[in-house]
Amino acid sequence: MTITIYHNPKCSTSRKVLDWLTEKGHTPKVVEYLKTPPDAATLKKILGMMDAAPADILRRKGEAYEALGDISRLKPDQLIAKMVAEPVLIERPIVVSGTRAVLCRPPEKVWDVVG
Repeated sequence: MTITIYHNPKCSTSRKVLDWLTEKGHTPKVVEYLKTPPDAATLKKILGMMDAAPADILRRKGEAYEALGDISRLKPDQLIAKMVAEPVLIERPIVVSGTRAVLCRPPEKVWDVVG
């Protein structure tokens, strides 16, 4: 089964999850989402796998988040569009395995989708 990690190598949590996966013998597809951001359709698919809303994977730190202002005024598609335009708004790491995906915060959540 293919495992994909939406990864930021500067993030210690993301590095930890990637290390754990490789230590367990997995060879995940690594998507450095800040360099290669997912498109809106991919984000919607991941959110569906997570049974989550866009706000559930929103990184709530930094200037890009502050620039959003009151996020309650944004519709889900608008928030996804903002994440596509500014991928730093996507919390990480997200791991996709088969038909399931999880935001690995805390990092141990990776084991919810990877055995």
